[in-house]
Amino acid sequence: MNNANKADVLLGLQWGDEGKGKIVDVLTPHYKMVARFQGGPNAGHTLVFEGKKYILHTIPSGIFHKGCWNVVGNGVVLDPFIINKELDQLNIPLEELKSSLFVCGKAHLILPSHRLLDAAFENKKGNYKIGSTLKGIGPAYTDKVARTGLRLMDTATDNFMDKYESLKSEHLRLAEGLDYAIDELLLDGLSFPEYEKAWFAGLERLKELPRVQSEVFVNEALDKGARVLAEGAQGTLLDIDFGSYPYVTSSNTITAGACIGLGLAPARIGEVFGVFKAYCTRVGGGPFPTEVHGGDGERLREHGQEYGSTTGRPRRCGWLDLPALKYAVMINGVTRLIMTKADVLNTMEKIKVCIAYNVDGETRDSMPLTGNLESMEPVYKELNGWNRSLDEINTFEELPQELLDYVAVIEDFVKVPVDIISTGADRKQILIRKGAGILQRLSVV
Repeated sequence: MNNANKADVLLGLQWGDEGKGKIVDVLTPHYKMVARFQGGPNAGHTLVFEGKKYILHTIPSGIFHKGCWNVVGNGVVLDPFIINKELDQLNIPLEELKSSLFVCGKAHLILPSHRLLDAAFENKKGNYKIGSTLKGIGPAYTDKVARTGLRLMDTATDNFMDKYESLKSEHLRLAEGLDYAIDELLLDGLSFPEYEKAWFAGLERLKELPRVQSEVFVNEALDKGARVLAEGAQGTLLDIDFGSYPYVTSSNTITAGACIGLGLAPARIGEVFGVFKAYCTRVGGGPFPTEVHGGDGERLREHGQEYGSTTGRPRRCGWLDLPALKYAVMINGVTRLIMTKADVLNTMEKIKVCIAYNVDGETRDSMPLTGNLESMEPVYKELNGWNRSLDEINTFEELPQELLDYVAVIEDFVKVPVDIISTGADRKQILIRKGAGILQRLSVV
């Protein structure tokens, strides 16, 4: 089996928000299919082109390219209310969507009561909140694992409403047991009954889209020679098994998640594109060894406009963490690195990068197995900044020497090449390294 019969995977290597949506949008012309394999509307993939900004929460980031098949896989959890709003934003006629957007019938539904329950659980945690986006993701995945959830395919059964009401009643009972003020909750500005009504309207619209078995649909496309890109959401360090537990998401965000979330055999995975920011950010609680408070941290936040595309919350900011990046590269089998937001560092006189940690009196250059990650002290290497705009640079090789030195430090540490650098929000602000093989790889049909 050659690479033409394998699906490439693109995913984030940090705590999410790495700029994956833009990169998928840039790479899509080289693929026939883009398929989301996990997560839900807690994702916020931002695309900017032709002076307009689009934020996709569930729909794959290849949707704006005609002729591309966009698949929402079985590993994704769906909120019909949010998908309905996304479809309105796309402004793509239904007949066109029927040939470009496909949803797996095995994908689980996020019920309105899942969102209510999410808020109740988070409220109960008090000072130990994990930073949930309150989109109902966790409770939906909980029901999936407990085998009580509802899938999109269930909407075609005669007893769907009975199952829906039964599950909703259980959620309401649990929320009341947590002393949560249900009547005071607003979901996207709507009361629970209003949201539920809009949810069912969205469900009717969702039913109009082609329904597929992602495991069959994707594998048959590969068998026919189509090129497939699997799109991940969130980031590696938020993986339910390998992230900074319990401050993680509820799905497997790593390469292996593409196998489970689309029905791909491990042998059908080709290239793995790992996306990372030139610095680090995270939203919500949890350990963040290289976080910077005030000063440089504020500059990173403002220059990078680091506010959640889904929640609007300000992101915590800090320097690039190479041991964490190397760990993410390892468990994903990353073959090529893509660095985003290099332009955010344009005005930095000095740039720090973490090359090790001090843990219990020892210096470690790898992620330690410890439940107390907050106690890790980063060991930094300081580099000179480039102090200039990257707007007029048209090739990778024209980048300032200081930025190329920064890239060299990263590559030397993680042993994987940085083949693409993003220098701005627009899809045109992208530099691909010559001679690295990625251009030849992408040009093969």
